Amino acid sequence: MGFDATRFYEVLVHTMSDAVIYADARGMIQYWNRGAERIFGFEASEALGQSLDIIIPENLRKRHWEGYDKTMATGESRYEAGALLAVPAIRKDAARISVEFTVVPFHDEDGNMAGIAAVMRDVTKQFEEMRTLRKQVAQGIAAQNK
Repeated sequence: MGFDATRFYEVLVHTMSDAVIYADARGMIQYWNRGAERIFGFEASEALGQSLDIIIPENLRKRHWEGYDKTMATGESRYEAGALLAVPAIRKDAARISVEFTVVPFHDEDGNMAGIAAVMRDVTKQFEEMRTLRKQVAQGIAAQNK
């Protein structure tokens, strides 16, 4: 029995613990894996066909859509390939979380942008720990300077 690359890709993407989300050129969710269900709290049946707004905090939506629409129109992103981005996101229960992610642009057969896939990881715990450490360091420095 040989290696089945297609099956490997399908199983890996569907079952990995990181969220894998694909949105079409209009920003409508077309793929939502188990990791996305775990991180964001929406079942695939709830997320598919919905706008990415279900995970974007309201105060960040305008900036997100300006960048998304520009990327769809030009085929270019301001983020270099492989760049690890960090942003706040929201869960189904309205809890705000921190996620790190990379994006993969998808082009149609004519080379036009068809959509974007993102692989996301919840880093809320690490973000909170880092914020606490920074605060402790700042307080320590302030105390030394008195």
